[in-house]
Amino acid sequence: MSVICTNSNYKPFFTFFKNTTKFKTMVYKNILQIDDDMDDCEFFMDAVHAISSASYTGIQNPLIALQKLINMEVIPDVIFLDLNMPLMSGFEFLTEIKKRENVKNIPVIIFSTSQYDEIKIKAKNHGASDYISKPNNFDELKKILTHYIA
Repeated sequence: MSVICTNSNYKPFFTFFKNTTKFKTMVYKNILQIDDDMDDCEFFMDAVHAISSASYTGIQNPLIALQKLINMEVIPDVIFLDLNMPLMSGFEFLTEIKKRENVKNIPVIIFSTSQYDEIKIKAKNHGASDYISKPNNFDELKKILTHYIA
């Protein structure tokens, strides 16, 4: 499925690079969200369930999430990752996951409140597949997630 962004609040990560105006996304059915904020996890989970029958797992501790991924206790199609977390930042998590052969190819989509282009570029340099700035509006979140979730 090809996606061209027309929503002013949603900018696909790769539109920050001159040569790309379109990008292909996969439609995922097994979702892992890593975010220390329980309210954000519930908001995200409710949006996922409102638009699809995809499987959702939320883990609030990135260290536990990394261990479960390495041990293959959790095998997602995609990871939605917050950047600002205690114990291990999203950037640290990205660095660690990209070192592990059995999980380094799982797409990681940053899902963060930061809207700075420098942070988005840093995320790409750490191996992120895409970047979504967290919306406050439930309908907006559902609309964004329809690009990713089956």
